[in-house]
Amino acid sequence: MLNFNYRNATQYVYGPGEHRNIGTLLKPHAPGKVLLHYGGSSCIRSGLLATVQQALQEAGIEFVELGGVKPNPSVTLVRTGIELCRREGVGLVLAVGGGSVIDSAKGIAVGVPNSCDVWELYSRKGSIPEHGPLPVATVLTLPAAGSENSPNSVLSDEATGRKLGFRHMGLRPVLSVVDPTLFLTLPREQMAYGACDMMCHIFERYFTNTQHTDLTDALAEATMRTIMHESRKLNTDLQDVDAWGQLALCGTVAHNDLLGLGREQSWACHALEHELSAVYDVPHGGGLAVVVPAYMKAVWRYNPGIFAQWATNVMGVAPHRDMEMVVMEGIRRLRVWYQELGLPQNMQELGIPSDADFAGMAHAACKVYGGGAAIPTLPGIHRLTAEEATEVYRSATEIPACPRS
Repeated sequence: MLNFNYRNATQYVYGPGEHRNIGTLLKPHAPGKVLLHYGGSSCIRSGLLATVQQALQEAGIEFVELGGVKPNPSVTLVRTGIELCRREGVGLVLAVGGGSVIDSAKGIAVGVPNSCDVWELYSRKGSIPEHGPLPVATVLTLPAAGSENSPNSVLSDEATGRKLGFRHMGLRPVLSVVDPTLFLTLPREQMAYGACDMMCHIFERYFTNTQHTDLTDALAEATMRTIMHESRKLNTDLQDVDAWGQLALCGTVAHNDLLGLGREQSWACHALEHELSAVYDVPHGGGLAVVVPAYMKAVWRYNPGIFAQWATNVMGVAPHRDMEMVVMEGIRRLRVWYQELGLPQNMQELGIPSDADFAGMAHAACKVYGGGAAIPTLPGIHRLTAEEATEVYRSATEIPACPRS
């Protein structure tokens, strides 16, 4: 196990009806004006926005609003929010939405106190801002990205076609309200995309070369099994409040760094998918469902033990001396789970043509995640070169779809 330094200061408030208490809960964290940041019309139609507005007013919290966040949130809207916050003297950003809204809110929060353009922080890997971000709070409406308890944010720039992440411990929300009743109107595909993203957040930490990680191995495996179990329940009944609650907690645990303590991490699959969604604007969870099995098949031989452990302890494959058979069966069962949830199986189902510029996307991913090396590679159990990453993309065009039941 590697050395680590872990701090998690988020006040995490869970339970049916808790979103109505956002004013009282937020008051200790927001002595000044708040930016109320949200997405599209669903927040208005459902009455959630009006409920939050009323709760803030009753708590005596002054606020300004900025809506319009879309999936793969745009740095253009973030810049608008930064200027609004500076003009209005905002001291905290409250995100009411899913991962896209929260990521946009974090972009605004880090941009307000810093003089450089916010995209410079995202485009310079490992950059440290001159000033810490404004505090962020959330009311979660879609369990998926884990942004409600993570220090990470991902934004897209339409001008350059890039999708990049930024990490700062000050972006871990000071308060997150997780109310499973807010998820009951979500469509099945959003549940599926979210469950897939959660699983990949764990994969990026679990598949490691670090030794002696027994506790986090076990925690990760239990969380993965729970994600699969609860998503299958929701696939049958989207009104199961308890299943939504379990899945939401899995999403938080999957990405709040607990499962990555003392472990070398990867993030190669996210790097590869970010290029797909930046260029083709595909759903993040859908892109991961296509990339992950192809990536696993490309790298499992570099540490077959951890892949066989996953196949046995999570996917329920019987142990066998033929490790390749065990791993391939685990990957097959993962794809069956994806298929059950209606997720895309290959590039064609994702709507990406076989003649796409996979080499260009692979080089871009390696450049972002390559740590400034002379020959950039993607981190992980095996550091993928751009050529190897290109083959991962291409192999995902050739994988046949699992039979639809």
